[in-house]
Amino acid sequence: MAHPLGSFLADSARQAGRACRGGWKVLLTQGPSKFQFWLIALLIGTASGFAALTFRRGIEWFQGFVYRTENINRLHSFAETLPWYWILIVPILGGLVVGLLLDRFSDDARAQGPADVIAAAALNNGRLSLREGFASIAASFVTLSTGGSTGREGPVVHFAGVISTWVSQKIQANGITGRDLLGCAVAAAVSASFNAPIAGALFALEVVLRHFAVHAFAPIVIASVAGTVISRLEFGNVTEFMLPMSVTAFYQELPAFLLLGGVCGFVAVALMWTIFWAEDMAHQIMTHSPLKRWMRPVISGAMLGLLAIFFPHIIGVGYETTSAALSGEILLHEAIVFVALKIIAVAITMAGRMGGGVFSPALMVGALTGLAFGLIATSIFPEVSGSHTLYALAGMGGVAAAVLGAPISTTLIVFELTGDWQTGLAVMVTVSISTALGSRLVDRSFFLTQLERRGLHVAAGPQAYLLGTRSVSSMMREVEADKGATEEACWALIEQNVYASPNATLETLMPMFENTSTAFIPVIQMRGEGAGPELLGAVHHVDALKAYNKALAETAAEEHS
Repeated sequence: MAHPLGSFLADSARQAGRACRGGWKVLLTQGPSKFQFWLIALLIGTASGFAALTFRRGIEWFQGFVYRTENINRLHSFAETLPWYWILIVPILGGLVVGLLLDRFSDDARAQGPADVIAAAALNNGRLSLREGFASIAASFVTLSTGGSTGREGPVVHFAGVISTWVSQKIQANGITGRDLLGCAVAAAVSASFNAPIAGALFALEVVLRHFAVHAFAPIVIASVAGTVISRLEFGNVTEFMLPMSVTAFYQELPAFLLLGGVCGFVAVALMWTIFWAEDMAHQIMTHSPLKRWMRPVISGAMLGLLAIFFPHIIGVGYETTSAALSGEILLHEAIVFVALKIIAVAITMAGRMGGGVFSPALMVGALTGLAFGLIATSIFPEVSGSHTLYALAGMGGVAAAVLGAPISTTLIVFELTGDWQTGLAVMVTVSISTALGSRLVDRSFFLTQLERRGLHVAAGPQAYLLGTRSVSSMMREVEADKGATEEACWALIEQNVYASPNATLETLMPMFENTSTAFIPVIQMRGEGAGPELLGAVHHVDALKAYNKALAETAAEEHS
């Protein structure tokens, strides 16, 4: 007779074997987390990592070439020794190249960025325009290499989105897969840019996909790790900024960090409002003047060059100034002046549609804001204060989080950029207050406010933006007398100006149903001058509601899968 323990162990082994075989079969054949999909995620992560690395190294080389310096990390200091006319002419020539490039290859002569990636995830099944995408990448490269006062992380995120779009088109990916691949590409790009694998994965989920679905987590993490490996093979396992050691008297300083969070929130909002105001001002000038649209970046380049003659700190990404702020090497009045100048320089660059992102500028502005606050706080209460550089670190996270609308991933990016996990509580407190304040003064973040200004209501959530994804033509029925939509009833509504075009969406249709209380809305096609409209059919209220409910159900299923 077999021993009971031996039988138990044998049965357990057989069950474990069957479970492993069944699990491997599921891994190979089922769901978005199947093995093939993870392999594609790994490949996209690797490609996006190389794209981020190439973009960064390319900017460093070209920037060193045009400014004639071998140490790009000391660009601002070296620029002070250059002739004034050279500092002036470089951004003008860069603006000329950008203007001609975008005028030729972009419909609106605007360099795309992270806002377009977010819109692609929400509205276009994770797909971007390849033609405008490559033009935007080239424009941002030239901008950042020739004195544009923006960041390289936004263009890198967009570059990764273009890569994932190409792959999605090749494999004919559906909406969920296309969005997941987009998230993989973005995670790898952010990870490679900052040597921050945790923050890269969470950034893709928090900012781009805007949900934390379990099915997307594994492939995004795989891609994020791949991007980090690419970065570390080139740069090693080093942090972007090196901080002096600091001692935190956190509990005594807690009120100061709460107050710093409020200050950072207001500074972040000032940065965003200034950019939007400058964009509106530039639009008015271009609309009411004979200037060609390709001249817009040229004018911005001239303004940047003039400013850089006196304040070279505004040139490029600004990591040299950010490092100096985090090390406490900048005086109080310098920190305050540099904050104002950087905000102005970023607004000029953005208003000129020159390309580049806002994350690096937000880090610089935040570090300077935190340093200025820390210098004041530690001078008033020296007996209960830690290092003023701690405030610079917390301020860096506070402003950046409010601009991005991403408190979780920004907090982790700051940690991984600096390697200083001991000050985490101070950063978390500052970030939470600044994000709560900033999100109420804009549409949640800089990127979502950009989309709102274009009429894309992504900030309000799926219940708002999904209306714009369902076209009238997809719900239209032929005129059916038994459904009440007779030709006579349709023409009666048309005479009352109650009708829709076949290119309209539910965003236009639903308010019409609410305001008219009609059961259907006729759809007409204008046939040109002198000819009357052609009645194509009608959209019934019940069909519109069904389409909207189906879209909401699909989104909820994806976000909770």
